[in-house]
Amino acid sequence: MVQKEMGKKIKIQDIEMPTDSIMHAMAYYIKSILTNYGNTKAESLSEKFMEEYKRRVQEHENEDVYELLRYYRAITEFKPALSTILKPGKEFDMCCDIVIESFNTPLNRVRRQIEEGKLPPKKKGPVMPGSNKSMNLMYHCTVCKENFEIPQEIQEQLLNDDEKHELPKHCEKEMVIKIVRIQEEDPKEKIEETEPDIKIYSAELLMGHIDSKEANVEYLEVTSVGIDIGSSTSHLVFSNLTLKRELSFFNMSNRFNLANREIIYEGNIIFTPLIDRYTIDIEAVVKFCEEEYEKAGIKKEMVDTGAVIVTGETAKKENAAEIINRLASEGGKFVSAVAGPNYESLLGAMGSGIVEQSRKNQRTILNVDIGGGTSNIAISSKGNVLSTSCINIGGRLLGIDKDLKIWRIDEPSEFLMKELNMNYTLGDIIPESDVRIISREYAKALFEVMRGPATSKIAKELMMTPDLDISIPIDDYSFSGGVAEMVYDREEVHEEYNDIGKYMAEEIKLLVEELDLSIIEPENKIRATVIGAGAFSLSLSGSTCYVYEDVVLPLNNIPVLPINVKSKEFTFENIKKEVKRAFKNYDMKEGEDNVALYFKEFIDHSDSILSTLAKAIESSLPNSVSQKKPIILIFSMDIAKVLGITIRRETAIQSNLICLDELILEASDFIDIGAPLNSGDAYPVTVKSLVFNKDKDRS
Repeated sequence: MVQKEMGKKIKIQDIEMPTDSIMHAMAYYIKSILTNYGNTKAESLSEKFMEEYKRRVQEHENEDVYELLRYYRAITEFKPALSTILKPGKEFDMCCDIVIESFNTPLNRVRRQIEEGKLPPKKKGPVMPGSNKSMNLMYHCTVCKENFEIPQEIQEQLLNDDEKHELPKHCEKEMVIKIVRIQEEDPKEKIEETEPDIKIYSAELLMGHIDSKEANVEYLEVTSVGIDIGSSTSHLVFSNLTLKRELSFFNMSNRFNLANREIIYEGNIIFTPLIDRYTIDIEAVVKFCEEEYEKAGIKKEMVDTGAVIVTGETAKKENAAEIINRLASEGGKFVSAVAGPNYESLLGAMGSGIVEQSRKNQRTILNVDIGGGTSNIAISSKGNVLSTSCINIGGRLLGIDKDLKIWRIDEPSEFLMKELNMNYTLGDIIPESDVRIISREYAKALFEVMRGPATSKIAKELMMTPDLDISIPIDDYSFSGGVAEMVYDREEVHEEYNDIGKYMAEEIKLLVEELDLSIIEPENKIRATVIGAGAFSLSLSGSTCYVYEDVVLPLNNIPVLPINVKSKEFTFENIKKEVKRAFKNYDMKEGEDNVALYFKEFIDHSDSILSTLAKAIESSLPNSVSQKKPIILIFSMDIAKVLGITIRRETAIQSNLICLDELILEASDFIDIGAPLNSGDAYPVTVKSLVFNKDKDRS
């Protein structure tokens, strides 16, 4: 519907907004709030905020051709600019609460004027040539009728001087001065034919913020640990995570969401201790972790959540699962074991900071986390990870000392040397020229996968996962992991590792230059995966869960079985049939294996549907019910609590029931479910894939 003003259309360009004045007021608000909170840096922080705020709004000047759109931009960029000086929390929300009202005042005025069908007249006054971009002074030939540009400095003289100026001639006759309208393409005119309806949105919606006091916003601080047992090195990181819960249009579930991550301790980095080629030295790893806990001043009972990840070649060691269970049981209240190439790629991209960087810059970035045994690749675009992949390429796959004596050869290097007609064994001295050839082949295979798809025999054989989806153009490339420290010329680490990492880094830099790729440097490199494990492996269930009192948590390594029942086919028999099919497809036995039944489709909340689902679950799991094994039900939508109540009321399932909701899972995922946070309001869940001892047979 098109609004009318005095019988004329009200167009979006007719709306005037006080964007500049409201933006200047923001600096005053920020300074006042910080001062009231006793912040001694209030003035400098408000100046830093204003500088970033203006920069963000000005970045979009060409897009925001109308004053209303520019005003909207000022609202949407407020929180990102504020986050550069304040962490999410009470102080942050207080700033947003106060400015919302200021932003809404002009919007409410315009909304009211449009509803009444009358906008105030625009301020008018004499329009001087040169003061309006659509009007200008031109020389005009009275003979040929053509106009000619007058230099700006001459225009100013003509306007400001009272004296008569001699004018140039054309067609042998002196020209005259003429005021003309510039006939240039106006972006507003280009879209005038398809003029959109004028929509006045609220500042709350545009900013993605509601009044934190009215919504009873809660903050939850948890301590998280990330432990990475990698092919080359092992280390851990402690983080403080800020979780925020609000009941609003933006968070209808009342669940906690991750609002902020702050690293509080970065531990030492050690070489991953091995007893032999196939076995991790578990006691040495446990001792190292105990020492790091002590150095950080953190006791295991202080740890609320986190993850142990065994990555790369180490995940293939015979006792990889054993070390994970040991660390998970001794590391804290809830520490999860995570391993798997795609998930490691995701954690590397998140922990490096590249995912957030892609969101801030609105670009598509391909990050390669190059460790000791694998290179984990992830494509992030505008804050989302679009695709992941992994290839057996890493600095530790061939170990050589300072005299080029081979002390370690992993299977990928055995395969590669065979393809290159090289025949080296442990203890041999390998010429540096051959080390460079091996490193170059690894680098070439890596870039083949990065630019995809893998076509050569070497690249295809080294792949651990399917190819990347590179349907979207890549703007920038970045590198994290231990080898990345050398890609970005961290000279102090070049001689430390006794492997081919530095040679690979040199070959990577040569290929980057040869292919003329745009390279950016991530915030975190060698610690990217462990930071990702500690801060981003955590998912939180909705706060409307239902867990029986006798359930003992944590529960680890629970396979996810999708139950594919469409909402229109939600009958007793269909549910039973799909549960039976799921157990068969995943080689699981009902009553013997602990599993999580996952319902992704929408489920109606009507009493009849809930009753049908409750009874179908009871009938489908007779052995689990009789043996009082854990019955774990996971839902993508908000339904867990009401279903749990229905199950207790209408079935014989009176123990060991776990109903969690608002989790997004996939087939072949595994989950760990931890002890509840915040007195049972939410349960930490880590989603993962486990890959142990899965070498290719290259015989």
